[in-house]
Amino acid sequence: MKFQATWQIFFLVVFVGYIFMWTMLPTKVYNNSWTPILAESLNSTYFREQGTNLLLFSFPIMLIAVLGCVYLHLMKKSNYQSDRSYLHPLRRPALVMAPLGIVNAVELTFAAMFLALLIWSLANYLHISFGHIHMYMIPGEKVWQEKFRSISLRLAYIGNTCWAFLFFPVARGSSLLPLFGLTSESSIKYHIWLGHISNSLFAAHAIGYIIFWAMTDQMILMLEWSSTYLSNVAGVIAFVVSLGMWVTSFDRVRRKAFEVFFYTHHLYTIFMFFYMLHVGVEYMCLILPGIFLFLIDRYLRFLQSRHKSRLVSSRLLPNGTLELTFAKNPDLRYSPASILFVRVPSVCKLQWHPFTMISNSNLERNTLSVAIKSEGSWTQKLYSQLSSSSLDHLEVSTEGPYGPASFNFLSHESLVMISGGSGIAPFISMIREIIHLTATESTIKASKILLISAFKNATDLTMLDLLLPLSGTPLNLSELQLEIEAYITRETKKPLEDSKKQIQTKLFRPNPMDAPISAILGKNSCLCLATIISSSFVLFLITLGLVTRYHIYPVERRGENYHYSFKILWYMFLVCACIFVAASVVFLRQKRKISAEGKQIQNVEFATPKMSPASWLCGADTELESLPHQSLVQSTKVHFGARPDIKRILVECKGSDVGVLACGPKSMRHDVARICASASAKNLHFESISFSW
Repeated sequence: MKFQATWQIFFLVVFVGYIFMWTMLPTKVYNNSWTPILAESLNSTYFREQGTNLLLFSFPIMLIAVLGCVYLHLMKKSNYQSDRSYLHPLRRPALVMAPLGIVNAVELTFAAMFLALLIWSLANYLHISFGHIHMYMIPGEKVWQEKFRSISLRLAYIGNTCWAFLFFPVARGSSLLPLFGLTSESSIKYHIWLGHISNSLFAAHAIGYIIFWAMTDQMILMLEWSSTYLSNVAGVIAFVVSLGMWVTSFDRVRRKAFEVFFYTHHLYTIFMFFYMLHVGVEYMCLILPGIFLFLIDRYLRFLQSRHKSRLVSSRLLPNGTLELTFAKNPDLRYSPASILFVRVPSVCKLQWHPFTMISNSNLERNTLSVAIKSEGSWTQKLYSQLSSSSLDHLEVSTEGPYGPASFNFLSHESLVMISGGSGIAPFISMIREIIHLTATESTIKASKILLISAFKNATDLTMLDLLLPLSGTPLNLSELQLEIEAYITRETKKPLEDSKKQIQTKLFRPNPMDAPISAILGKNSCLCLATIISSSFVLFLITLGLVTRYHIYPVERRGENYHYSFKILWYMFLVCACIFVAASVVFLRQKRKISAEGKQIQNVEFATPKMSPASWLCGADTELESLPHQSLVQSTKVHFGARPDIKRILVECKGSDVGVLACGPKSMRHDVARICASASAKNLHFESISFSW
């Protein structure tokens, strides 16, 4: 795309300027020299003392978010695939260890820079406060006690810095993540890191103040709700709620008691409410962009989740895996390895679960499929319901799909895909993408693909049946250079064919209330999102200015006190109201277009597959239902009672540019990452695909 570099340089300059302001915020230069000049120029009767913070800390990120939507729209319209091969050396695993997971050089560099920012800020805050320590002391208080209080307070300032970035990774539909080449699932670890750091700082802040109040006989201040300053009791409530969210978010608790984590984490609304009442309008303006963009994303997801998606069919595999196929709008496009959030009210009315999409939007224009392994209680209940012969309709709601703006896995000379169990799911969508490109794009040279899949039992081989879609689209695999090495780790010999179960396919009757899955804002979703962000933020500034000028300022001009908490309540109300109005108007307008298109989509008929797991065990002598299936079976080797020697396989890979993709158990991905990080494997370019980091 023309001027792509200009766009990227502009975004980089604005973002660097934003980070520079955070670097200068705790310094004497900013507070003593810049603040008076900025206050004189920017603070007015419309925004009062928050004019500076809104311009320096809110406007830059909102500008990037709006223009980022326009940039992504132009990229999508031109079908431009940026060449990021120069970043391969920087994305090599630099650190593989618990609890951080797999960290590449870029992530490690930014993490070090962010920690340096926190240390720099804390050091400057303490240096300034210790220089004026006697100004804040009360009669009878000792200097060391005041320093202790000052440290506790400044720890909260640093925690607030973390909060400025905390919500960016969890805004799934935001334009910021794709601009940095990130996806919502790959950036979840940044949210977790920031959450642990901020909660540690807030805990130290709260405990420090409790100790200080106990030492100075001021415990009554814990229950103070001041009309002229921040509310201490709101801070206590926020701290108690955050402790519950923090404790249940640890990996051990989250895995063993997911429902406890899920429901406890939704207390974030209560925490945010009392947290804002505690910190006040000044610090809310500092962290406003992340919260603003998250609320827009969350409200749009809510609007999308209210619609029921049309479930066309399901495939139940003997190993407990199931495939759900939904009708979709033909205009909906998504990248390989995208995810879809699914809610089934008959299983649980509140829980949403993310699943990898195995379909390809080019091969399957009218349908969208996800693969689900029945491992937990939720998926087991779903599998049991679908196994019922009397079930002819299932109510399902969906959110998404979410995925990378582009996926450049074809930029490598060859690919090695290493999966464990259901970790093969994202590779299915990639292989389908390669099938489409090699059949339709004569200029694309097919990469040599080696798929290494480790399964526990022979029935798990039915996962390979998902490599080809059910839609009946004619497929040409003549250009596909695919080798499959399947390893069965818990069985030492081939099972008897007669003992194998067939794949069960169930077709569901259509329901007039169900609709095909569509992009929440239609074909031009990026431009619509830019409209929502810009209009809601401008509306917020206008209404805030009017409320401040004609409601708050007259009270303060008379020398009276306007309740401190009421100000922050106005801010929170206006943010939510403006987002609600702007997003609702754009959504309702697009909904009419999407509904009209949905009525034109005809029902799609599906053929029931006849393959059984034995097809993958008997070799090429077995008569198969189609040439594509026969081609896949012939390219598959099954090894019983063995585990793949990943190190040997990767070392033997020839070529200067080998892409290594891993998805599956954490230990397997970490082993692959360590091999690719070694000095002798410079030709291996690693990428992990997983929610579990």
